[in-house]
Amino acid sequence: MRLIDRRAEKQAIHHVLDSVRAGMSGALVLRGEPGVGKSALLDYAVERAADLQIVRTVAVESELAMGFAAVHQLLVPLLPAVDRLPEPQRRALGVAFGLVSGPPADPFLVGLAVLTLLANAAEIRPVMCVIDDAQWLDDESADTLSFVARRLLADRVGMLFAIRETMEPHPRLQSLPGLGIAGLPEQDAYELLETSISRPVDAGVAARIITETGGNPLAIVEAARELSPKQLGGRAPLPEPLPVGHQLNVLFVRRVRDLPPDTQTLVLLAAADQPGPGDRLWQAASALGIPESAAVAAEAAGLVVFWPEVRFSHPLVRSAVYHAATAVQRRRAHRALAAACDPELDAVSRAWHLAAAAARPGEGVAAQLEAAAERARSRGGYAAAATLLERAALLTPDGERRAERRLSAADAHLLAGAVDRAGALLTEAAPGLRDPRSTAQAIGLKGKIDFACGQVADAASALVCAAVRLRPLEPSAARDALLSALEAVVFAGWASSTALLQEIARTARDLPPIRDPRDSVPDLLLQGYTARVTGGYAAAVPTLRRAVQAFLVNEVDPDVALRRLLLVAIAAVDLLDDASVERLTTDWIDRARDSGALTKLAGALAFRSAFVDGPGGRLATARAAESEAHELAEVTGNPRIVPPSGAHTVLTLALSCREAQARAISAAVAREAPGRGAAGEMAMAAYFLGVLEISLGNYGSAVGCLHSAYTDDTPLVGTQALPDLVEAAVRAGRRDLAERALQRLEDRATATGTPLALGLLARSRALLAAPAEAGQDYEDALPLLGRTRAAPQLARTHLLYGEWLRRRRWRREARDQLRAAFDMFDGMGLHGFAERTRVELRATGEHARKRVLGTPAELTPQEAQIAALVSRGQANREIAAQLFVTPSTVEYHLRKVFQKLGVTSRTQLAHRVINQGFGVLHPIPASEQRPLLDGHR
Repeated sequence: MRLIDRRAEKQAIHHVLDSVRAGMSGALVLRGEPGVGKSALLDYAVERAADLQIVRTVAVESELAMGFAAVHQLLVPLLPAVDRLPEPQRRALGVAFGLVSGPPADPFLVGLAVLTLLANAAEIRPVMCVIDDAQWLDDESADTLSFVARRLLADRVGMLFAIRETMEPHPRLQSLPGLGIAGLPEQDAYELLETSISRPVDAGVAARIITETGGNPLAIVEAARELSPKQLGGRAPLPEPLPVGHQLNVLFVRRVRDLPPDTQTLVLLAAADQPGPGDRLWQAASALGIPESAAVAAEAAGLVVFWPEVRFSHPLVRSAVYHAATAVQRRRAHRALAAACDPELDAVSRAWHLAAAAARPGEGVAAQLEAAAERARSRGGYAAAATLLERAALLTPDGERRAERRLSAADAHLLAGAVDRAGALLTEAAPGLRDPRSTAQAIGLKGKIDFACGQVADAASALVCAAVRLRPLEPSAARDALLSALEAVVFAGWASSTALLQEIARTARDLPPIRDPRDSVPDLLLQGYTARVTGGYAAAVPTLRRAVQAFLVNEVDPDVALRRLLLVAIAAVDLLDDASVERLTTDWIDRARDSGALTKLAGALAFRSAFVDGPGGRLATARAAESEAHELAEVTGNPRIVPPSGAHTVLTLALSCREAQARAISAAVAREAPGRGAAGEMAMAAYFLGVLEISLGNYGSAVGCLHSAYTDDTPLVGTQALPDLVEAAVRAGRRDLAERALQRLEDRATATGTPLALGLLARSRALLAAPAEAGQDYEDALPLLGRTRAAPQLARTHLLYGEWLRRRRWRREARDQLRAAFDMFDGMGLHGFAERTRVELRATGEHARKRVLGTPAELTPQEAQIAALVSRGQANREIAAQLFVTPSTVEYHLRKVFQKLGVTSRTQLAHRVINQGFGVLHPIPASEQRPLLDGHR
């Protein structure tokens, strides 16, 4: 088995090797459970000791009664030098090894002979002794080797032992320096699994294997080998609990079978139940006539602890116990546990135990599992619901009903982020569906899966098809499918989806009136978007604004809100309502975190980066959101959801003037997006690249980029791009195009009336105004944009105003505007715009130097994210919950932040972020600030 990481263990081994090389000696006993990697560590030591003489042995159980067998085997390579030993030692060693006859050897002389033999060999070349499976050492060998290890000091001899901690080690070996070998840390366990299994492994399956094996390397590999390719790929349900490999089963099962019958049954009950308090266990045991005294033998054997709570000594024990039992024994245990469950308080556990107790499919048990799944879903536990529904489907006798439950399980898996598993279940379910409603739902689910995989054009078509079928059967479901279709169309391209949009509008028009008030808010979204299709932007604004406000004041069912926050956030983007975009996105992220909807969370973080933090000039925060989004996409096994080189990353790169990366990603999107029918994504990437071109003064190229967003007019960027297109077209000499863009912007800004829209409109008017009139437009734009969170737009307005003033030869006034622009650009890290401003300042006769921000080193994305959350008054545990890390990880990063920024308290850090800024974070609005306590954990 290849050794993965093990830094601490390697360091301990290297300490021994270095001591030997330095002329000293050392000994180390590696202790750990079977399969934890002790032998692999010994192999590592041998590899690293290539310059040393290696003598090695593996003790075996069958030789326990053969005195000196192990030490004899160890020293075979050195026996030719035995003649150099003093006579008494030579004879004692010869007798001990059976090489010569004579009276029994004195153990002290034998030990001394071994010590001398090793020391003599080390005079020529240092020696490393390696003893594996030392728990099987015969007593004589153990005595001899421990004697030698304690006597070695400056002899250039090292000794490494590996011993199984589940067995009582030899008393002599206990006195030697030891190191406990635990299971692999999570990341290393993932690496081992990936490298040892030739087939692809689903991220969720990998996490389950690692959790249930406790990171034991052998158990990880063996458990994975027990699973089928479908199970490994997340396309088939896993057994509960996971089986472990045969090698480890034998060890634990043998110990269990040595226990009294009642104790065996009690241990099986514990294995069949969940870990934790044992009330249910003891109730079940009592029903089977098992006394509490049966626990004594199990605890004495080191298998399980029953008080104060039931806890196996290792997850492998539980798995081995469970799978060693017969099917009849397991069903009997589960029936007893089910009877001990409270039908109301423990409904999910009761249903699960009843399912495990079932010998054959039955609708009664399947229905209980389905009801338990609904309870889990109502709490936001989508993964749990999916698992329960899959089990319900397996126990459903009727083929059509089984297919419907698989369809429901597929939907729950999609919400939990298991896209591939969702697709596999949908494929299994589809042939068995007969009901028109279920068939339509399956088509709609296929569209959602396509959307999650980035196949947005296919997704839009499937979802519209589903809506048309559902309209006469289930209007609310048809409405939901239409909303999902609109999401897909936004990314598929507005202009290129005209036929689909018209079909959406027709189907929406034919839906019956809303009767349930809970459906009214999502319906506002549908009405607003369809109005944009049939009546134009201005006609859609009032309805879309009402929808946005309804989401902001939580007038929406939580489940609906999570599914529709993308669409409502896009509506706010299209309305140029930056304050609402930020609030909606924050709510979207919070809801996704709280419910464990990792796919939704990844999308929300990517959206925040591109449409909140990037446009707000908070580039480090944007990069942190991108980083977390990509990590979550990998964790869920769906990197396609938020690709690390997706269109959403281009704006951050553009604003920070990382030109090569921005161009490369934009070009990559242009190459691959057509294959997915993603014209809207192409327009988004082109718009963001256009911002880069403007910052560099490449106005002709900027027009080319921005015109695609103008033509497609996707709500994602169609309205946002208008002020940029006006600027680029004016500077490129395309006044006709600039005037058309300005006219569209004027119509929309007047309709929406937000400070951002009106500020950008005033600035754009200034660019096309007569020379004598432009100044007032700029003066109108600045206070409006000052009320927004779009700091880069405010800075750009200062820049454009300063450029206009300089051309009018009002140099002093121009410098004021340009200095303000430069300070903002430089502070936010918008290097392209900062350089453009520096050139303008130089033209006024002033030399602008880049400010020193007082930051010793740039924060990493995660450090910046944690610093921002600390500045909001959040404790380490709260931050850890948000970022899906441990409090210790937060503390580690926070120490780095303190060191880099030269602060010593959370209060000082918050002061830097809120009041001063340091180029990577934005000031936190007062409404979001909370009291800070230094040392808040």
